[in-house]
Amino acid sequence: MEKPSIILGIDPGTQITGFGIIRNSNPAPQVIDFGCIRPPPRLPASERYLIIFNGIEALIEKYQPDALAIETQFVYRNVQTAMKLGIARGMAILAAARKQISIFEYAPTKAKLAVVGTGAASKEQVQRMVQLLLNLSELPTPDDAADALAIALCHAHTSKKLFTN
Repeated sequence: MEKPSIILGIDPGTQITGFGIIRNSNPAPQVIDFGCIRPPPRLPASERYLIIFNGIEALIEKYQPDALAIETQFVYRNVQTAMKLGIARGMAILAAARKQISIFEYAPTKAKLAVVGTGAASKEQVQRMVQLLLNLSELPTPDDAADALAIALCHAHTSKKLFTN
């Protein structure tokens, strides 16, 4: 039997970066922690990115994850927004790469499909299924944290498929 792995899920954002940390164990994944990194909006962009990087690096130091699962970039119509989101993603990827943690990327629709059964699930449906799958007493909030937990669950589900075939 393989040892339980720890997965750090990230829903990147420049205003709110959600994180969710789970232990991928049998018979079901367990929540370790979840929440958000919220850089003050009044700060210059470079300082907000540093806060995101430092926050993720601190999570990595504290929980020693085996994998980082991150949401792939959604293509926005606004190029500036897409670039800013890409930099936030880069901060998470860089923090994991510095510690030689395996990095896995998942589209938002794949994460929704993994936890809800449809890639077109609403934020509320994702929150409710994450609550159910992780046996949480309350809905995980904010939805950025729930999305990060969904990304971690998606990786847990995908990695089991990878290792059982």
